[in-house]
Amino acid sequence: MARHGYLEGHKMAAAFNLLRSNDLIWPYVVDVYLKGKTPLPFDLLYWNSDSTRIPAANHSFYLRRCYIDNDLSQGRLRIGGVTLDLSKVKTPVYHLAAREDHIAPARSVFLGARFLGGPVRFVVAGSGHIAGIVNPPVRNRYQYWTNGAPVGELETWLEAAEEHPGSWWPDWQAWSEAQDSRRVPAREVGGGKLTPIEDAPGSYVLVKN
Repeated sequence: MARHGYLEGHKMAAAFNLLRSNDLIWPYVVDVYLKGKTPLPFDLLYWNSDSTRIPAANHSFYLRRCYIDNDLSQGRLRIGGVTLDLSKVKTPVYHLAAREDHIAPARSVFLGARFLGGPVRFVVAGSGHIAGIVNPPVRNRYQYWTNGAPVGELETWLEAAEEHPGSWWPDWQAWSEAQDSRRVPAREVGGGKLTPIEDAPGSYVLVKN
């Protein structure tokens, strides 16, 4: 980052893969490189391939202040002269963790939920960082767990939690509607002020490097 002023997206992806190399690197080395097998189609790889560069200043600030020094949760993080205080967030929050997440570990998400000042519905989804979140109800895959407030230890919370089959999305929908069931018309693309360039998802997703 010091040399180029940014972190390449594929470097970030490689760093995340190294955190779970037994699952995300070595199976491909053995099956594809050593055994010559054709990789199985895996739709989430398209998500992983859509990476972006991160400015060095932004990434360094984020890692140091939010991870190494943990300033956000401790109420020491100042941006634009304002100290951020998570306890002042009174809005109801649906706080989701993924049980096998290697990037935002479920235990860390569980602890982080306590710093918010409003009501929190804590839910744990099955699978990992991407698959556990991008899990549409139509597939009926994985599961999720619900319980009371995120107090005590995550393991104790999970032991007493109720397991539900399928996606967590319907649970979020029910929670969201319980906050306010009113519906509004879909917004106009561009908000009426900007002219859309092209239809979604955009031609950039078809570009190959």
